[in-house]
Amino acid sequence: MEHVVNTGDTAWLITATALVLFMTLPGLAAFYGGLVRAKNVLSVLMQCVAITCVVSLLWIAGAYSLAFGDGGSHQAWLGSLDKALFAGIGRDSVTGTVPETVFAMFQLTFAIITPALIIGGFAERLRFSAVLGFTVLWLLLVYVPVTHWVWGGGWLAKLGVLDYAGGIVVHVNAGVAALVAALVVGPRRGFPSTPMPPHSLPLTVMGAGMLWVGWFGFNAGSALAANGNAGMALLATHTGAAAGALVWMALEWLKYGKPSVLGMVTGVVAGLGTITPASGFVGPLGAMAIGATAGFVCFFATILLKRVLQIDDSLDVSPVHGVGGIVGVLLTGVFVDAALGGAGYAPGMTMGSQLLVQAIGVGATALWCGGVTWGILKLLDATTGLRVDADAESGGLDVAEHGETAYNG
Repeated sequence: MEHVVNTGDTAWLITATALVLFMTLPGLAAFYGGLVRAKNVLSVLMQCVAITCVVSLLWIAGAYSLAFGDGGSHQAWLGSLDKALFAGIGRDSVTGTVPETVFAMFQLTFAIITPALIIGGFAERLRFSAVLGFTVLWLLLVYVPVTHWVWGGGWLAKLGVLDYAGGIVVHVNAGVAALVAALVVGPRRGFPSTPMPPHSLPLTVMGAGMLWVGWFGFNAGSALAANGNAGMALLATHTGAAAGALVWMALEWLKYGKPSVLGMVTGVVAGLGTITPASGFVGPLGAMAIGATAGFVCFFATILLKRVLQIDDSLDVSPVHGVGGIVGVLLTGVFVDAALGGAGYAPGMTMGSQLLVQAIGVGATALWCGGVTWGILKLLDATTGLRVDADAESGGLDVAEHGETAYNG
């Protein structure tokens, strides 16, 4: 069957691609940049820009081919290098109803934001050279295989796992990696006794707003078409974000007596991350339930990690994206039910069997990501080193790693 380009689908996916890139630059950069101390804000911005550039070239060189190429006898686990350096991909190449160049660029923006999310787990203490080395190895050894398993026709796809826009591929992956990184690298000096408040909440709120807007491309763009699935994903995304924010706000208000701006926007991101795997599969009521659950579960997961376990995941990547991603992936198996307003199960699947498949997807990804991430960090620590020294951490990474300061005078 010959594939024909649909101009409406193509125009929407080009727009969605720009929106997802907008999530990393400037969205995530601003969100994370405001959360760190003033002496480290440039280091976070630099890492986001550098990751964008490094991942982009790796994607063209061979990562896209390995993630989405036909792996032949090893298709269950990994694609091939047949399309390395975009060999055979020209102006007339088509994937579905869009040019393959557009599809590849859209998927590239997902590959960019996932390692960028992880930097929140080790912010304010990792060498810039270690960030670059980690990005290269993690993209090739973790992100590419998991993407192939879920979206490239690999074994999880064959099993019937549902991940509309990256609950497993992006959020579980990033959350697990950030938790492992926080444990391997160790806490910031002074944590948890020394207060380390965000240096610019207005910057963080602006970043959260950019993420919210960009997320419409993230989720609705994953329909790969301008159709009803994209429209429902758009609605579900917004509903989930709103529900997550309001539940987080209410819990904070009840527990501490006052609702905070930081809590509100963290609830937004929790809702967005949690609705991601379900966005094109559920209806608005399912989205509301998933977003509300995200606000509740991620709120208490953050308290558990920081205050009880005292793990310094600096910017709460694992309790928000990791835990949220897991919750979202599992609840997708519930709210996809047509009786609950969802798109319905695939032939032969029931709620029980779908939940089992969803749990297998989460477990396999967490195990692979956790083990390989630990190995990458240990390798880098033994070779180039991971952490800056005590003086550099005290003075800030902006000066120590980049010779610049964000605010002069």
